[in-house]
Amino acid sequence: MPKGAFMKAMILAAGRGERMMPLTKNTPKPLIKVKGITLIEHTINALKQANITDIIINLCYLGEQIQTQLKDGTNFGVNIRYSDESNHTLETAGGIINALPLLGNKPFLVINSDVLCDYNLSKLSLPADSLAHLLLVNNPSHHPKGDFALTNNQKITLAQHKRLTFSGIGIYHPDFFKHHLGTQGKLALNLLLKEAISTNQLSGEHYQGYWQDIGTPERLEKADNR
Repeated sequence: MPKGAFMKAMILAAGRGERMMPLTKNTPKPLIKVKGITLIEHTINALKQANITDIIINLCYLGEQIQTQLKDGTNFGVNIRYSDESNHTLETAGGIINALPLLGNKPFLVINSDVLCDYNLSKLSLPADSLAHLLLVNNPSHHPKGDFALTNNQKITLAQHKRLTFSGIGIYHPDFFKHHLGTQGKLALNLLLKEAISTNQLSGEHYQGYWQDIGTPERLEKADNR
């Protein structure tokens, strides 16, 4: 698929942010600020810079605050629609499947609302022989063993050597989820990623620029002081 050809993006924003307590007791993690701007606004700005303006956001924990803050996205120069998970916790893959009617039948980008990254998202592309393509980064100190290995031809494997960390940013074809469309309730993304690895349909690339996941108050402080 040509670079920048996907038209839609999904921001994952339904989590409780347990590790950020007590900061997330009354505030959803996507609305925590880094350098005076909420995390989710940083993500929206990154998408907008890549000319991706049709955005779906899933909501659960204190999700009404996010919707009140962002509304339909007009004030940010984007179009936002919401996928409501307030009655059920679906985890990552379950949340994406729940939003598929809004995402359409073409490949789309998915990004965690709690990561900061200076990668140019318009450069991401989905290879013709892949169902998903992930952005991998150097292993941070809190995740030294990484998640996946990367071959010379950009295929992702479960090899134990030279592992990298999944950034929380990737492109997915709707067919990536087709075998689980009838699933009710929670469904972890890692299960589907391993299935795609087994059929050699998961690819990736290694980015060595700035990336930070804001998973704890300590990492939040680090990002704020950068």
